[in-house]
Formats: sequence, structure tokens, C-alpha cells
Amino acid sequence: MRYPILILLGLVFLAPIQAQTRLNRMEKKILKQVATYESEAIDFLEKVVNINSGTLNQKGVREVGNVFSVAFDAIGFQTEWIEMPKKMNRAGHLFASIEGTEGKRLLLIGHLDTVFEENSPFQTFVRQDSIAYGPGANDMKGGNVIMLYALKSLYDLNLLDNKSIIVAFTGDEESTGKPLSISRKDLIAAGKKSDIALGFENSTGYNNATIARRGSSGWRVESTGIRAHSSGIFRPKVGAGAIFELSRLLNAFYEDVRGEDLLSFNPGTLLGGTFVDYDKQKSEGSVFGKTNIVAQKAVVHGGLRFISEEQKQRARAKMRTIVANSLPQTESSISFVDSYPAMQPTEGNKVVLKELSDVSLAMGQGAVVAYDPAKRGAADISFVANDTDGIDGLGTMGTGAHTPQETVDLTTIKALIQRTAILIYRLSQKEK
Repeated sequence: MRYPILILLGLVFLAPIQAQTRLNRMEKKILKQVATYESEAIDFLEKVVNINSGTLNQKGVREVGNVFSVAFDAIGFQTEWIEMPKKMNRAGHLFASIEGTEGKRLLLIGHLDTVFEENSPFQTFVRQDSIAYGPGANDMKGGNVIMLYALKSLYDLNLLDNKSIIVAFTGDEESTGKPLSISRKDLIAAGKKSDIALGFENSTGYNNATIARRGSSGWRVESTGIRAHSSGIFRPKVGAGAIFELSRLLNAFYEDVRGEDLLSFNPGTLLGGTFVDYDKQKSEGSVFGKTNIVAQKAVVHGGLRFISEEQKQRARAKMRTIVANSLPQTESSISFVDSYPAMQPTEGNKVVLKELSDVSLAMGQGAVVAYDPAKRGAADISFVANDTDGIDGLGTMGTGAHTPQETVDLTTIKALIQRTAILIYRLSQKEK
């Protein structure tokens, strides 16, 4: 009798797992419904990719938003274009929503803008067999299309009735408008009204999803020295000059601030000489100086990545201490600008990941595990991470994001829409 008992016990423990990872009758209908839209979804992606929507191209961002707005209107969503103040030089955001009383309240996050501005030579969607090249095709117009067609399929089957879903498409994810208190006000408010957030940034594969993202902060150091003939450098009245001072600071950052897990910082631009001019909007500058003149000014702009607010503050404190101790006859100052908060790997995020993994197993795609946050950049889901559980990386698969070789794998789009549709369906059935 020993072996039959063990077999029965095994079946008892396996039963809940099988129940969670098996498609029911309605979910099989969802798969079939999504399949009917595969070609249409790819054509829609081509349409929106061929509209330039670089962050600073306000007209283009609005045009892409209008295309999505019409599509969401057609499936029963209320759409709204949220304007940004003119001085922010950003187009605004598209929000779409339905309100009901059943199931978890969901927030789906995407963005309309890309890194490719109007002067970029990379402007067109080009298909090459099962791969398509296109500006923002993978980051993240593809993710927006997955979101839209998952909801469209559920709408066709009357599965959105009495559900609460907010779709938030920001228009400036690649370069957030400042101040953040304005540009992310509506997204944060949507997060406070939601139970679960799903981000549709590009996917790292069927078997990975993002439950943690590092935050992003900008920093700027300016060093000044005494302008003098270079023959006098290091003498008491002349000192070290601005370039030596800034070089000292960067080396000290590397030696003394570097080391914490998931903390990184990068000096992106460096200018030094007699006269320095830097255009922050264009991220470009000019400098004048000579080898026989001690530099009187040096400026560096950089970025800081962190996994928690506490880690960010520790790094900033160390950097301030280093900056405070200047070389002879020099002075330095450091300033910081917040861009994205961190999204920490909470237990709630792990629960949502488990829901996605169950869907993936049911579809025969294998389990889904958490992706290394050190390998991902910042994203809008971080702004709602303190108020909702969530996961990111539900978008399209491809390569070369932010480069003229950006691609999207067209063969994966149907399966990703199907997986998203079933995930939304299951979450929307759960009690609040």
C-alpha cells in the first residue's frame, strides 16, 4: 500500500499546479480570436512606426496618439489627450479607460515617443522576411500594439464588460518633461487607482519578465580654476586648474563611490577649457582653450542608476563629500536631477510574475522568471511602483533598441498578444 499512497499524495500536490497552468474553454476562444488579428496587428504596427514621433516632435507624437485614440474609441474606451504646459516642450499623453466594478483594477503602460527625431536617417518600417526594421518598432510601438490587440480580442468576446482598465501612453518616456510633478502627475494618479500595473516595454524573451527596474538620476559637476599662463600651473597663486580638478573628482567617484550591487554612474559628456558652452536640450556643446592656458572651467554631465531611494541617497552623499574637497585654487559644485524612481522586487510583483508564468506554462511557452534589473533601463512603470504591484517587459521581441538597427520579430507577435490577453483576462476575474 505504500506506493499507491505516495502516488495519491503526488496527485494531490500536482493538482493545484495543473489547475493554474491549463487553459479553460474561454481562454482557448481568446487564442483563436487573437489569431484572426495577426496580420492586422502587424499592419497597424507598420502604420504607427512610419509616423515619426521623436520625443521633441510634438506633432508626430500627437499623430501617433490620434491613431491609437481612434482604435481605443472603437472598442469602448473613453480616450483623453492630456496636454503639457508649452514651456515643457512636450506633446502630452494619451489615456484610455473603461470603468467597472468587477475584478482587479488594471493599469497598462506604454509610450508614444521614440529616440529617433525628425532629423534621424532611420525613419521607415521595412520588412525582411520574419524580421522588421523600424524606429521604435520594438521600443515601444510594438508593445503598444500588443496591448491594443489583446484588449480588442477581449472586447470582441465581451470579456471587458464591467472591468476597470486604464491605458496610459506617455508622450515623453525617452526624455521626460520637467518638472516630473507635472509630466508624471496623471500616471501616478492612475497608479493610485489601480491594483496591478503591466508595462509593455520590449520583451527579453518568452521566459523573462521585469519585476525590478533601477531608477535614473542625472548629475552635473562644474569645476572652476584660475585662468593663467600654463607655465604657472601648480604654483600657489595659480593652482591646479579646472580640468585637473574635474579629473580628480571623476577618479574619486570611480574609486570611492563604485561598488554597491546594482549601483552605477556614467559621465556622458565632458567639456573643459577657457570657455565652455553646453546646450542641454541638444546634449551638445563647444569649448575654446589652448595648451598654454590653464583651464578656468570644466563641466561634466552624467547619469546615476540605483535600485532603491536609499542607495541613491548614499551615492549622492559620497559624491557631495568628494566634490567638497577641491584642489588648490579651484572650486567645484555638484547638482542632481531626478528622472525615474526605482522599482524594487517586491513580493507583490512576484505574485504577478507567477500569474504570467502560469499563463506561459498553459500556452506551452515554459515558466517565466525575473530578469536581472542590472540589464534593463528605467521605465514609466517605476512611477507607480510604490502604489501598485506590477511587472514590465510584456512588449515585442527584437534587437538593437535605440539604434538604426532596431528590429522586431514578427513571428512572436501573435503569441505575445495571446499571452497578454489571457493574463489580462485572468487578472480581471480576480477579486479586488
